[in-house]
Amino acid sequence: MKERILAYHKKVDEILEENRQDTDWRDVLQEHKTQVAYFQHERIAHLLVLVLFALMFLISIGIALVADYLPMLAVSFVVMILLVPYISHYYLLENEVQYMYKQYDKILEHIRQQK
Repeated sequence: MKERILAYHKKVDEILEENRQDTDWRDVLQEHKTQVAYFQHERIAHLLVLVLFALMFLISIGIALVADYLPMLAVSFVVMILLVPYISHYYLLENEVQYMYKQYDKILEHIRQQK
């Protein structure tokens, strides 16, 4: 997913930089809307997974502390190891989708200039 979103980011930036006269900006806009929707769906799915892993981490820490059950700290550690990549991946998705909104505005600006 990381490669896909970064490649799409680069592709749209190149289209915007080239600013060719024969570019059909309405097609670019439609494709961009589709991609934004796809990545928003991906973002919400990863947010749900991230929240569930964060809850599992907090619950396992709570059990270890309240019940004085130290083996639960090992579970907490494993969940934390999985949580770090999820945070990193969600951070990438969030920032890229926000950047895609800016690209969307630039595409709209090109459409307005064509009129």
